[in-house]
Amino acid sequence: MMGLAALASSAQAVELPRVFADGMVLQRDQPLPVWGKAAPGAQVRIDFAGRQVTVKADADGNWRAQLAALPAGGPYVLDIDDKTARKHLRDVYVGEVWLASGQSNMEWPLAQTDGAEAAIAAANDPLIRHFKIPKSWAGAPQWQLNGGDWRQATPHNAGDFSAVAYYFAQQLRARTGVAVGIIDSTWGGSTIEAWSDAATQGLDSAALAAQAAALREADTKALQVTHANLARWPQLPADASHWQETDVDAAQWTAITVPGLWESQGWNGMDGVAWYRASFHLSAAEAAKGVTLGVGRIDDSDTTWVNGQQVGQTKLQYNLARRYNVPASALHAGLNHVAVRVEDFGGGGGIHGEASEVFVQPQGAAARALDDWSFRVESAQVALVDDKNQHPTLLYNAMIYPLQDYAVHGVIWYQGESNANTLPQAQKYRQQFPALITQWRAQWKAPALPFLWVQLAPFSSGADRRDADDVAIESPWALLRESQSATLSLPATAQVVITDVGDVHDIHPRNKRTVGDRLALAAGKLVYGDDTVIASGPAYVGHDVQGGSVVVRFDAGAAPLQAGDGGELKGFEVAGSDGRFHRAQARIDGNRVILQSNAVKAPVAARYGWSDTAQAANLTGATGLPASPFRTGP
Repeated sequence: MMGLAALASSAQAVELPRVFADGMVLQRDQPLPVWGKAAPGAQVRIDFAGRQVTVKADADGNWRAQLAALPAGGPYVLDIDDKTARKHLRDVYVGEVWLASGQSNMEWPLAQTDGAEAAIAAANDPLIRHFKIPKSWAGAPQWQLNGGDWRQATPHNAGDFSAVAYYFAQQLRARTGVAVGIIDSTWGGSTIEAWSDAATQGLDSAALAAQAAALREADTKALQVTHANLARWPQLPADASHWQETDVDAAQWTAITVPGLWESQGWNGMDGVAWYRASFHLSAAEAAKGVTLGVGRIDDSDTTWVNGQQVGQTKLQYNLARRYNVPASALHAGLNHVAVRVEDFGGGGGIHGEASEVFVQPQGAAARALDDWSFRVESAQVALVDDKNQHPTLLYNAMIYPLQDYAVHGVIWYQGESNANTLPQAQKYRQQFPALITQWRAQWKAPALPFLWVQLAPFSSGADRRDADDVAIESPWALLRESQSATLSLPATAQVVITDVGDVHDIHPRNKRTVGDRLALAAGKLVYGDDTVIASGPAYVGHDVQGGSVVVRFDAGAAPLQAGDGGELKGFEVAGSDGRFHRAQARIDGNRVILQSNAVKAPVAARYGWSDTAQAANLTGATGLPASPFRTGP
């Protein structure tokens, strides 16, 4: 049994931020802040790499020290002694530290990307280290993270690393030869508002704290409902090996509305695997010809059967309406059974979308609605955090502020999809994004902290409006890209353009290596001073109207200009005084592109790649890096 002296000693033991841990990487060539908590008035001694400093905890037990800058090296031991419970942090390196933040495309794990198997097998670099901050939120700034540990790049660990950050770190390792540490603070689907503090957004901190308390109370009630619903199946995970068959006992299944995310139907906070079943009737003639089956949009992955025969499977496409061709061999006259196994990895879960996307359609006949769905859970994890990424300050308070001013060399950022739902939202980003950068730099006491970001990839979001000629009238994604580009007016910033590596049907394009490599190119030029690096494609610098043509000028750094696919130059449009854009014929002339359109005799404006998908935009520079979408204005 622990004695009173031991209890008192334990209560007063020094506490460190969780980012200070075995295997950590500290930033070279910068003063190194170290902080924590101890007993009020305690003397805390910090020993590291032959240097020593002693500080006294204040009346609240807070202490902070600063170690002198060190060159790259290691492994070291960071020793922190408050004469109560000495801490030894081992295997500590001094090298390059970068913060990676944003939403799902930065969060996206290496295991779910192109070439993942080979990349993971080759991940044998113990000097690439990754610290993943768990998804967490708070109504007020927190001094401590909710969790996280430093992990080396090994085949066992690397699959869970941010893919973009991992490929970025690989390139930094090759460039610098020193240890590289990535602090991964990301949350899929998050808005920029969630990552900024209250003052930056002009919000009242007390009101936000009260709102957060109300959210926690609502969460508690919602989770009670979810756990009560799950209690109907005392054995979870369940044996679901036969649930696709036609003769499943329906007594253990419950009714559910389709379409509709399961969170809105009594299963809030649940991630995991659940099954849906429905049925439909066919005549003998209809069954003999096959049918088309629509099972809606499924968040995130599905496997679908008809009468026990698999007819379709789609992975990690949460917003794609599933349409599967069902062969006659899977059908019969009379009653046919549909089974859908849904895997949800976070956020919303289940079958959602439009009612018209859930149907069965015999050949040559009208689509028929699929009604009367039943539902059963195979496995579940319950934690109600997924909607907190939409609320101002909540992620900043729990996932950025606790880092305080932990020395980093820079930030890589990939976010914006969740702020591109409407034109006003995308326009507002023009103020929000530079404000966030400025605020983070203030936290780190580094006015020129390098900040590199990824411009939005092409994606058919459905938010744009187009005319009869398929030319964009409104495009929130194009406007948000413009807001991102405008932020280059801040010093020590760089933007990576990826209009050539997106997937218009998938908001999560799987080619993350190119993204990470391009961020590393930008860092090589901006941060590491390599003037031999060409880090970006052609950049618009101005234009002239010459008769019936618009002559667009580009900077000389990416010369010569070319069509990336070797074909006709595309993606340009011109407009006259009526403001209606039409596709233009484009011709390269040195560092200029000359635009004309038979539909616009007197052009006054031009634009390039101006749509959600940056449709057909193929202008590149000498190294193949793409030009950023832009518009000239009148």
